[in-house]
Amino acid sequence: MTDTGRRRAGLRTRPGPSLADVAARAGVSAQTVSRVSMGTANVRAETRARVLAAMDELGYAPNSAARALRSGSYGTIGMIAHRLSRTGESRTVEAVVEAARAEGFTVTLVDVESPSSDDVSAAATRLSHQAIDGLVIIRAETATPATLVLPPRLPVVVSDSRFVGHHPAVGADQTAGGRAAVEHLLGLGHRTVHHLAGPEDSTPAQVRAEAWRDALEAAGRPVPDLLRGDWTADSGYALGREVARDPDVTAVFCANDEMAAGLMRALHEAGRDVPGDVSVVGFDDIVLAAHLWPPLTTVSQDFAEIGRALVDLLLRQVREGTSLADVHTLVPVRLVVRASTAPPAA
Repeated sequence: MTDTGRRRAGLRTRPGPSLADVAARAGVSAQTVSRVSMGTANVRAETRARVLAAMDELGYAPNSAARALRSGSYGTIGMIAHRLSRTGESRTVEAVVEAARAEGFTVTLVDVESPSSDDVSAAATRLSHQAIDGLVIIRAETATPATLVLPPRLPVVVSDSRFVGHHPAVGADQTAGGRAAVEHLLGLGHRTVHHLAGPEDSTPAQVRAEAWRDALEAAGRPVPDLLRGDWTADSGYALGREVARDPDVTAVFCANDEMAAGLMRALHEAGRDVPGDVSVVGFDDIVLAAHLWPPLTTVSQDFAEIGRALVDLLLRQVREGTSLADVHTLVPVRLVVRASTAPPAA
């Protein structure tokens, strides 16, 4: 018999797990469980993890709706990210935190082990057990709209254009950036452009590689074999040693600035001049890009604007209760030309 049927028959329904049950399972006080469920900061990380695990095991969900009715808002945004050591992730997270602070909100961050559907979905469930008004997902790269399971009625915004039509999305115009880098090098007179790409499982890496290939094909130029790095300067250096041995390479578009820096060091050690022998373009415009030697030509992303747009779309849903699933904000990029690019040698 269902709970509804039991109520109609005058029978008692089985109560769900209580806050006290969670406290007993986690071996903490009820007050500690309450602090965790409210997202309070003064709880040790290991204690918080133990309480959240107990909540998941027991199927306990704090009465978020009742608290929201009393307070109107928790003043907290949940955020899921992956690999914070990467420039794009770390700068986007920083931008979201700054934009949230300007709106009077704090941010609770979960850094997932992998961007798989299971890991992102589990992190979203854990965050929904805490006192959050909405959720920002920074690049759920291996998750898809069909496989990502999120708590119902939780306002969400994603920094990933694949989720347009499912959730509001914000992203930089990666395609325009990749095309601008290639067209700049071809415009200087290079016959073709080689590409040092990011990891195969990265959506930004895929989009930048597609833009590189499309720009070469549109110009009727040969498309060289793609080189695959992992976003790190070390991978750029290792692949740069290969590039340095090929005298036919005169221009390289790197999928990020760190790999470009490693590539430039390898070229320098091999006695190949940048930009005299090889022109190099990066992507992101990190602070150090202007201080490399030579200063790096790169595609600049406006991370601050990305963060503001993510928070704006999320809070519009929170405050207005509207669905913005079809909204996709594309933030423009710009090519910053410095001294690492020049016409090819005669």
